[in-house]
Amino acid sequence: MKPIIYTIKGGNLEMTVTNFGARVLTLTTPDRNGVAGDVAVGYATLEDYLECKGERFFGAAAGRLANRLGGATFTLDGKEYKISVNDNGNTLHGGFIGIDNQVWTVEAHDEHSITFSLLDKEGNDGWPGNLHIWMKYSLTADDEFKVEYEATTDAPTLVNLTHHTFFNLTGDASKSILGHELEIKADKFVPITSKLIPTGELQEVAGTPFDFRTAKPIGKDIETEDEQLRNGGGYDHNWCPEGEGVRCVATLYEPVSGRKMEVLTDQCGIQFYSGNFFNGTYAGKYDQVIGHRCALALETQKWPDAIHHEGFPNTVLRPGEKYTHICIYKFSAK
Repeated sequence: MKPIIYTIKGGNLEMTVTNFGARVLTLTTPDRNGVAGDVAVGYATLEDYLECKGERFFGAAAGRLANRLGGATFTLDGKEYKISVNDNGNTLHGGFIGIDNQVWTVEAHDEHSITFSLLDKEGNDGWPGNLHIWMKYSLTADDEFKVEYEATTDAPTLVNLTHHTFFNLTGDASKSILGHELEIKADKFVPITSKLIPTGELQEVAGTPFDFRTAKPIGKDIETEDEQLRNGGGYDHNWCPEGEGVRCVATLYEPVSGRKMEVLTDQCGIQFYSGNFFNGTYAGKYDQVIGHRCALALETQKWPDAIHHEGFPNTVLRPGEKYTHICIYKFSAK
């Protein structure tokens, strides 16, 4: 199958996507003055994504196991599986192939939505089971970008999918995101080692730079002398919002443009990544160079490396079961 670009619209939103990795290429939304801007950070052309000379996950669906798998191995039902190593001795977002490096089938496409499917074959990156994934992107009349996942398998495997658009609500990927004001509705987060793997504990956010229960600029505490910030090179951690069902777990606001983005999900975790590894070498859209902390990701998912930590959410999917996941990015301006 050939990578193709599609357009969908809804409310004040307009998006272009491609079936290569089910990527969001552009996402335009108005500022407080009604001026539309592209808030999805990424490359200028489809060819740039295919060549992948830098950041791999711009706008992509990520999995089959989002985030990191410690040691790139796991044991399930008494059998050990070795997964491809692509991140400092670990597996990140599924491995070298992942679901982002494959061309998805477009099952349906209309003015407001597009539905993709993918068969991630058994053995890709070492994963057991043929995993069938269906994913729908919708833009609603209420200015919501809605992501819906379903997945089934024919053999026991691990599944934890996420969406990986990088955002900059200024509409200019050369500008810092440190002035964005972020609220995360969580009392706890998952601390990590220097290799970005969970320690297996949960830590209270109170009294730490990780307390976003009241909205604050991302840059307020990011340079604080803190072991967890050193380990992540900034924020690259999973927070643990309470509650069940689809609820708001985070809110992002950019005060100059007035753009606001609420993140709603039915998942138990949200990974906040503050663009720590961008270094000014990425040539983005509109002749914008993507610099250090000029893009951020808010990825709804289950907690990372869960298979290795007692008490973490279950990421095992078995035949006869169905994985589901809803994530909504709701835009407005004030």
